[in-house]
Amino acid sequence: MGKLLHEELAMRWEQLLMDEAFTGGALAWLPGRTARAGQLVYPSGGALDKLYFQEVSVTSGGNPRILENPGHVQLRGPVRQVVTSTVQGETLLAVRSDYHCATWKIDKQGPPALLQVMQVEKGATGISLSPHLSGELAICSRSGAVCLWTPQAGLQTIYKDTETLAFRDPSPWRWADFTAHPRVLTVGDRTGVKMVDIQGPPGCGLLLFRAGAEAACQKGERVLLAQYLGQPGQTPPSLHLICTQFSIYLMDERLPLVPMLKWDHGLPSAPLLARLLPPASPGHPRPLLLGGQGGQLQLLHITGEGTSMPQLAGPPQSLPSITESLSAFPLLEPKKQQLLQERLEAPVIGLAAVPLCASAPGLLLFQLSAAGDVFYQHLRLLQASSPRKVPEQATAPSVDQVSTPSWTPQASARCSRWLEDLMELSPTRPLWVAPTFSHRRFLGHMERQKSQETMPQKLRAAMAKGQLLRPGDLSTLPRAEPPPAPQCSQQDELTERLTEAWEGRVTAWWRRHRGETSETQTQSKRPKRRTQLSSTFSSFTSYLDSPDASSAPRSQDLSTSEARLQSPRVPPSQELTQEVWGQGVKRERRQTLRDHTDKLPLKRDTPGPVATPPSQASSLQTMSFRQQTPVHSGSQPPQKKPRMGF
Repeated sequence: MGKLLHEELAMRWEQLLMDEAFTGGALAWLPGRTARAGQLVYPSGGALDKLYFQEVSVTSGGNPRILENPGHVQLRGPVRQVVTSTVQGETLLAVRSDYHCATWKIDKQGPPALLQVMQVEKGATGISLSPHLSGELAICSRSGAVCLWTPQAGLQTIYKDTETLAFRDPSPWRWADFTAHPRVLTVGDRTGVKMVDIQGPPGCGLLLFRAGAEAACQKGERVLLAQYLGQPGQTPPSLHLICTQFSIYLMDERLPLVPMLKWDHGLPSAPLLARLLPPASPGHPRPLLLGGQGGQLQLLHITGEGTSMPQLAGPPQSLPSITESLSAFPLLEPKKQQLLQERLEAPVIGLAAVPLCASAPGLLLFQLSAAGDVFYQHLRLLQASSPRKVPEQATAPSVDQVSTPSWTPQASARCSRWLEDLMELSPTRPLWVAPTFSHRRFLGHMERQKSQETMPQKLRAAMAKGQLLRPGDLSTLPRAEPPPAPQCSQQDELTERLTEAWEGRVTAWWRRHRGETSETQTQSKRPKRRTQLSSTFSSFTSYLDSPDASSAPRSQDLSTSEARLQSPRVPPSQELTQEVWGQGVKRERRQTLRDHTDKLPLKRDTPGPVATPPSQASSLQTMSFRQQTPVHSGSQPPQKKPRMGF
């Protein structure tokens, strides 16, 4: 659990720094029946699991107008990327989720038709549509595999490599796109981009870009986006855009590893969105939009046709961001003002651009935020006008017009209506607390458990409302019974111990076993001479410590002690009364003296005094003399203490 928690915290921290899930953008523009009409395709909802198709028309002034309520498709996961492509008059739409990818065929007269849904077990990181063949789709996964799907052949793996291209990098992010050749694809990771021939042998390819000295990269520079900029019938058709956290590179397939153009964008957030638009008229530069995850926008104009090298036509322009429109809103209360600011500062996850006609030349830009709002700006070529924002209503997936300080009365009225819908939302969600075990809440949980809703339905309802489910809200999980104890026919000590341990009675068995073992060992032990000597020392110490003890001569004490050791064993009740020196022992020390005398290994059947061996007798005399020396006062000097411990 600790390892999983560490991985989750590391992943959350990386997502706060840069959320790579929305690389490529989740907003797309589908052309309609006329040049001024089309559809905006974007996800919405609390979990971004609803794909909306909004009909939009552009007025003569360059402002979008909503035609009708949008249709939507309910999906089983959050939408991460939306891609469109038109080949030979047929428009296709591809959508990437975390573990699923799907493609639709767009009909201008009817609803979109689903073609295929594919499941990616390891997680999808990128999806792209072929500009050459209709219906061809490239999918990348975190396992390092690149798959190609066609309506005729289905899904097939064309490339797989778990290692990164140039050097080792822990990121599992992979990306794939098409090239000027229909059978050559680009495969990229954080270290570089490689061109792969799907008809050649495995591993055959050529590096197009490598993060290193060839491109004059900075330390720690990594690839964030690799996009094919060429279109059939346009020149030059072999350009590729490489975006890093510091710079953008324009690469040509014919000259790999050598950037045709390098420019430091200076965006404070990761540039994960890029759109190249056709020129307003032949001979004019092509506008290139670069969008950061924090809402920053930059507009570049690229020139160069045929064999000429691509160049920038004029300095890049920084466009107004979404957060800059905060000053145009009316002043609100502090809490409401903070709520509005947080709504406008939501990360941008989608970018789409619509070129306007020659009568009103310019661009209509749309931006999708992670909160589900769609903002727009009307730009003139090479010169940005006042930005206009189109946030989605908080209650319904529609688009309202919001402008900047030069708002018209109609735009101001729509802005006020959107702001009222936003203020009706709960500013903060209630914090989850541990449940208290009261009868009322317990009965409420029991009543909800009796409902006929299944577990998947409850999970979907909770995800749609953004609620937190507790184990009691779903169902009581069956409690697993402990496995039965193993049955063993052989009854030995090991089997008995394991059986008692399995039943939880190993402590009692151990005590019982230790009791039997100690009794057996006690009976088998023989008395030791050291125990006799220690008992003798204790007896003499008790006698000498008593205040009433008589000061008899030393020889008399030695003979008395020898007689005491060699006398036959008598009952404890008569022992202290028969001894001469036992009469002066205090009452509280008699039990100690009795315990020591009981341990003396003397036989009862000895008729008389037993002769003590000379060695033992000499030892006893020496020990007794040493015990009596400290309390004897005389002219002789005290002897030295022996060094051997006696």
